[in-house]
Amino acid sequence: MNVEQLPEWLKKIGVPDDVVSLGEETDQRWCLLADDKGYEVFWQEQGNRYDWARFDDESVACHYLFGRLAWAQVARGSLSVPTA
Repeated sequence: MNVEQLPEWLKKIGVPDDVVSLGEETDQRWCLLADDKGYEVFWQEQGNRYDWARFDDESVACHYLFGRLAWAQVARGSLSVPTA
């Protein structure tokens, strides 16, 4: 998965578009930014970064953010986990 594919995957699990900001810092959103050192993922609120993580690999950063948001969907009951 890469940054271009991430929105489609998030849409498939019901994550609203206004939850994520790709490429720029935006308050009240999960942000994924690329710079010369790699990729940053964090929640931004009132100009502060929370739950910040840095990754060398784009795919790992995208999977990390996808996993955080998929778990949030499960926790709020919007996405169910199949039982055997």
